[in-house]
Amino acid sequence: MSQQRPLVIPSQRTPGKEELPYTPVLLKSISENSKTFSRMHSNSNSQFENENSPLPDFIRNTSSQRSTSSIQSIYSKASSGHSPLPEFIRSTSSQRSTSSIQSIHSKASSGHSVREVSFELGSKPSVRHGSMGADSERFGSSYKEINDQDARLVYPNDPEKTNEKFEFARNSIRTGKYSILTFLPRNLFEQFHRVAYIYFLAIAILNQVPQLAVFGREASILPLAFVLLVTAVKDAYEDYRRHRSDNIENNRLGWVLVNDQFQQKKWKDIRVGEIIKVSANETLPCDMVLLSTSDTTGVAYIQTTNLDGESNLKTRYAKQETQMKNPEKEKITGLIKCEKPNRNIYGFQANMEIDGKRVSLGPSNIILRGCELRNTNWALGIAVYAGRETKAMLNNSGAPSKRSRLETKMNREIIYLSIFLVVLCTIISVCHGVWLRRHKEDLIMIPISLYISMELVRVGQAYFMIRDNRMFDEATNSRFQCRALNINEDLGQIKYVFSDKTGTLTENKMEFQCASIGGVDYSGGKAVAEDEQTGYSTRVDGQVFKPKMRVKVDPELLSLSKQKHTDEGRHVRDFFVALATCNTIVPLTVETSDPDLKLIDYQGESPDEQALVYAAAAYGYMLIERTSGHIVIDIQGERQRFNVLGLHEFDSDRKRMSVILGCSDDTFKVFVKGADTTMFNVIDRSLNSNIVKATEDHLHSYSSNGLRTLVVGKRDLSASEFEQWQSSYEKASTAVMGRAALLRKVAYNIENSLSILGASAIEDKLQQGVPEAIESLRNAGIKVWVLTGDKQETAISIGYSSKLLTSKMTQIVVNNNSKESCKKGLEDALVMCKKLTNDSDTTRGNSGARTTEIALVIDGTSLVHILDTELEEKLFEVASKCTVVLCCRVAPLQKAGIVALMKKRANEMTLAIGDGANDVSMIQMADVGIGISGQEGRQAVMASDFAMGQFRFLVPLLLVHGHWNYQRMSYMILYNFYRNALLVLVLFWYALFTGFTLTTAITDWSSVLYSVIYTSLPTIVVGILDKDLSRTTLLRYPQLYGTGQRQESYNGKLFWVMIMDTLWQSVAAFFAPLLAYWESDIDGSSIGDLWIIAVVILVNLHLAMDIIRWYWITHAAVWGSIVATFICVMVIDALPFLPGYWAFFHVADTKLFWACLLGITIAALVPRFVVKIFIQYFRPDDIQISREAEKVENSRESRDAEIEMNPIFDPPRR
Repeated sequence: MSQQRPLVIPSQRTPGKEELPYTPVLLKSISENSKTFSRMHSNSNSQFENENSPLPDFIRNTSSQRSTSSIQSIYSKASSGHSPLPEFIRSTSSQRSTSSIQSIHSKASSGHSVREVSFELGSKPSVRHGSMGADSERFGSSYKEINDQDARLVYPNDPEKTNEKFEFARNSIRTGKYSILTFLPRNLFEQFHRVAYIYFLAIAILNQVPQLAVFGREASILPLAFVLLVTAVKDAYEDYRRHRSDNIENNRLGWVLVNDQFQQKKWKDIRVGEIIKVSANETLPCDMVLLSTSDTTGVAYIQTTNLDGESNLKTRYAKQETQMKNPEKEKITGLIKCEKPNRNIYGFQANMEIDGKRVSLGPSNIILRGCELRNTNWALGIAVYAGRETKAMLNNSGAPSKRSRLETKMNREIIYLSIFLVVLCTIISVCHGVWLRRHKEDLIMIPISLYISMELVRVGQAYFMIRDNRMFDEATNSRFQCRALNINEDLGQIKYVFSDKTGTLTENKMEFQCASIGGVDYSGGKAVAEDEQTGYSTRVDGQVFKPKMRVKVDPELLSLSKQKHTDEGRHVRDFFVALATCNTIVPLTVETSDPDLKLIDYQGESPDEQALVYAAAAYGYMLIERTSGHIVIDIQGERQRFNVLGLHEFDSDRKRMSVILGCSDDTFKVFVKGADTTMFNVIDRSLNSNIVKATEDHLHSYSSNGLRTLVVGKRDLSASEFEQWQSSYEKASTAVMGRAALLRKVAYNIENSLSILGASAIEDKLQQGVPEAIESLRNAGIKVWVLTGDKQETAISIGYSSKLLTSKMTQIVVNNNSKESCKKGLEDALVMCKKLTNDSDTTRGNSGARTTEIALVIDGTSLVHILDTELEEKLFEVASKCTVVLCCRVAPLQKAGIVALMKKRANEMTLAIGDGANDVSMIQMADVGIGISGQEGRQAVMASDFAMGQFRFLVPLLLVHGHWNYQRMSYMILYNFYRNALLVLVLFWYALFTGFTLTTAITDWSSVLYSVIYTSLPTIVVGILDKDLSRTTLLRYPQLYGTGQRQESYNGKLFWVMIMDTLWQSVAAFFAPLLAYWESDIDGSSIGDLWIIAVVILVNLHLAMDIIRWYWITHAAVWGSIVATFICVMVIDALPFLPGYWAFFHVADTKLFWACLLGITIAALVPRFVVKIFIQYFRPDDIQISREAEKVENSRESRDAEIEMNPIFDPPRR
C-alpha cells in the first residue's frame, strides 16, 4: 500500500533502549522468580510447558558431525511466540512467559483432569474468555504422558475406531444465529426488549375484549405486526447470508485418504482420524497433526492470517518417524493421544505411538483450520479436531444482538409515560365510572411511529456516512460501509476504543532506515532515494537476481561495503553478514515479465528480519539460498556458503538470538543480535570501548526518533569451544525434563564476550494518520486500548510511535504466570495507581497541572488467571485509572474477554476495531464493532457493524458523524415524546372540562393523520440533515465529543423538563380557545379543528426554534406540514358523511379564530424562548459556545478564535 508517511512526534522509547523520562514499574516478585526457577527441574507441571514439545527429528541425530546436529533450526520462528516453536529452539521465560501464551494454564489454575468437551448441535458452550475452558486448563503440564481418561484417542486412518467410543464432531460448521425452529421465538424475544412493543402488545390484547375495544381488532394489531415483520425480515436476511457462507465453507472439497488412495470429499464429511492431503495455497479444513510434507526435512510453511492476523509465514514440522511414510503404499498404524478441544491457538499437547515408539507432539506439529499452506507443494496430516471443536471455531463467540444504548435508555422513559398514561386513564375512568371506550387518542402518547421514524432517520444518516468522501480509501478503492442500522447514535457515545495492532494501526511493513557500524553513524540524511538507485543485483547463469523490495542506501556505507581489505570494510562485512544470516528468513524466487530477471522475495515470520535482510541485500550481501544445513550469500558478486551449525532462538528473557556458523576457512563464528539492554551485558567493553560508547549514543538518537533498534555482535570460536558448545547443545536438545532451561543455559554460555559490530534502526510503518487520529481520540476523552497477539516489545514500540504512549507516562507492567502472582501484581499496581493519582491531584491543585498519565501493559498469560475469576475486579480498578492499556500476546477470545470486562463493569460504550479473523470475537462483543477492509481477509468486515479502509477514519466517524447522529437522535426522541404528549394532554383537559363525556372534539381522521402527515416529516428531515456544529469545528475541538459521553442531549433531567414544557403548552393550547369562546355557541367540532391546528403549529414552531441548519427541504417539511394540516382539515370538514361537516369554514371565518392561533403560539412558546435565550447567554455549554465561535469566524471578525472547553474528566453518570 503506497502511502505518504504521516508526521510523527518522535518516540522517547524503543524496546531494549534505556532512555529519557520513563518510569516502568515491573510488578513481579523476585522471590517468586527464584522459587519458580528452583522448581523447574522437579515439577512435572512446570511452567515450561514447552519443554516436552517435540524436536524436529533430524535434531536427534546426535553424531559428532557438526553439520547435522541442529541445522534445521533455521526454519524456526524469528519472533517469540507468534506461533509455537520447535522445542529445541524455544527458551521460554521461567517466570514471565511473555513470548508465548502457551503457558497460560499452569498448575495453579488447574487441579482437575481434562474431560471431553461435548456440544450439542445448535447449542453454544459457555464462553470463558480468560482460559481455554473450564475443563481444559492443563496446558502447563508435561507433554510426556497423557492419561487415557484425560485424552482424545485418535487412530490414524481409522475413523471408525476413532469415533467408536465417542462420536466426535463432524467437520461442518454453523455461524448462523437462528435455525428454522428457533428463528421466530428468539427473534421475537430480542425485539420485545423494546418496552414500547410490550405496551402495544398489551393494548392489542385488551382491544380483543369486546368490552374494552376502542377500535377494530385487526387495526390494533396491524401497526405492531408491521414493525415486527419488517425487523424480522431484516434479521432473517442477515442470518441467511451467514448460513449461505457456512454452506459454501462446508461444501468445499478436500483430499481424504479412502481405501489407500486420496479422494475428494466435502469438508463437512471429514471425520476425526482421517488422513488429509493439502496442496500449496489451499486452506486447512480442520485441525490436523502433520505427518509428512513435500520437503524432505518435514518442514511446512503456513500463513495464519485467519487466526492471529499475522500475514508472515510460520513453520510447522512433521516427525521423522512419519515423514518418510507413504500412506497410499504403506498403512500407518498407531495411536495419537491429544488434549481435549480447547481455545488455545498457541498450544497443543499430545504424543503419538508409531512403530512401537512413542514420540511427543507439540504446537509445532499441528496445523489449525483456517491456515493456508504456502511454499510447500503438499502436506499430509491426521484430523484431530473437526468442525465446531476446532480451535478457530471455539474462538468464535457467535453473532450477538446489539441494541442502541440510546434506545435502551429510552425504555425507561417509555415506562414513565406508560405509568403517566395509566394515571390519566384511571383518573378519567374513576371520575366517569367506566373505562372511556372511545378515547383511543389517549393511546398515542407512546407512538409506535417513533420506531419507524428512527429507522428512517438511521437509513438517511447511513447514506451520508457512506457518501462521505473523507472516509473513502483510495488505496483499496473502498467506501465506508454501514452494516448495522440500529446503532448509528452509539458512535457519538464511545468511551473505550479497543484496537488490534497489526494491519489496523500499522501496515506491518518495516523499513530499514540507518545503522551504526564500528562506532560510525550512517544516518546523516544522505540516503539515496529509490528512484535514484537501481538497487543491488547479481547475475547467475545469464539470469539477473534482484531483491523484490528496494531499500534506501547511504552512499558512504555503500562504498565501504565494497572494500575488502580495510578495517572499516571488514567491520561492515561482518555486520551485514550477521544481518543476512542471523535470522529465519526463507528466500523465494519470483518470476517477472522479463525471463532474464528474477526477484528474490524474503519470507519470514518477523517483519523486522525481513527489513534487515533486504537492507543487507541492498548493500551487496544478498541471501540467495537457505536449506536445512547451509546458507548461501552473494557477497558483492561472489557466492559464499556458510554451514548453519546451530541457532538459539529469541526469547523474552534473553531478548536476543544467535546463530553458529561454520565458515569456508574452517573457522566458527557466533553472530548475535538483540535488544541493547541485554546485548551490552554480554559485550566485552574492554575490546573496543570507544565503539561501544559511540554506539550507545547513536542508539539513543535512533530510539528518540521512534525507530526500532537492535544491537549486533559476534564472537570467534575455537575448535575446543565449538566442541564444548556442540556437546552441551546436543545434550540439552535431547533432555527429557527441563529442556528449555538447559537450552537457555547453553545459549547464555555461548553468547558472551562478544565484540560489538554495530546497531540497526528500523521504522515500523504506521498507517497514514494513525498518530494524529489517536491524539484526537484521546483529546476527545476516548481511552484507546491496544489488544494484540504480538510480543510485548513490539506492541510498546508501536505505542510510542503512534502517540499512544508518551515519555511522560508511568508504565505498569504485569507479566505473571500464576494466579497468586497475578493477584500480587494487581494489588501492587493498584497501590501504585492510587499513589500516582493522589500525587497528581495534589500537584494539580497547587499548579493546575494535568493528571499523571498511567499506562498498563499486561500479557495474555496473566489474563488467563485474571479473566473469569475474582481478579477481574482488581484488573478493572487498575485499568480504570490508566490512560492507556496494552494487552500483548492475547488470544482472540481473550480480546473479547477484555471488551466484555469493561463493557460490563464500566457501563460505558465500547468500540472494537480490527482487520483479521482473530478480531471477530472482539468486534462482536463490543457495543460497536468496526472492521478494517484491509489485507487480512473479509472475516472482520463480515462480523462488523461498520467497515472502513483506514484506522484514521475513526476520527470523522466518531467526532463528526457520531456526534451528529447522537445529537439528532436524542433530540428526535424527546421531540416525538413531546409532540404526542401535547395532543394527549389537550384531549385530557377536554375530558376534564366536559364532565368526562364519551365524546371527542378532534375527529378520528385528524387523530390518525396527526402522526402520519401533520408532524412526522419534519422530525425525520431534521433527524437526517440538521447539524449543531460544522465538521471543521468538531474536528478542531475534539472535546466537543464529550457531550455524548456525558449524555447531555438525552437524560432524565431533559425528559422531565420536556414533560413540564409540554404540560404548559397543553394548558395554553387548550385554555386559550376555551376562554375565548366561553360564552359563544361554537360546537365541539369547530373548536376541535382549532385545537388540532394550534397543536400542529406549536409542534412545528417548537421544532423550528431548535433547528440550526436550514435547507430548502427543511423549510418545505416544516412549513409544508402546517399548510398540509390546513388542507387536510378543510378536506375532512368538506365531506358531508364525516362528523363536523363544514365546521372549519364556520370557525375560520371569524377574526377570533386567527387571534386564538396567534395567542396560543405566543403564550405557549414565549416561556420556552425566554429560557432558551437565558441559558444560551448566561449558562452556555460547549456546543453553544462553539456555535457562537462559528458565527464569529463566518463573519471574519476573528479567524483564530480560541475556545476554552470544559476539562475532560470522568464525571458521575447522569
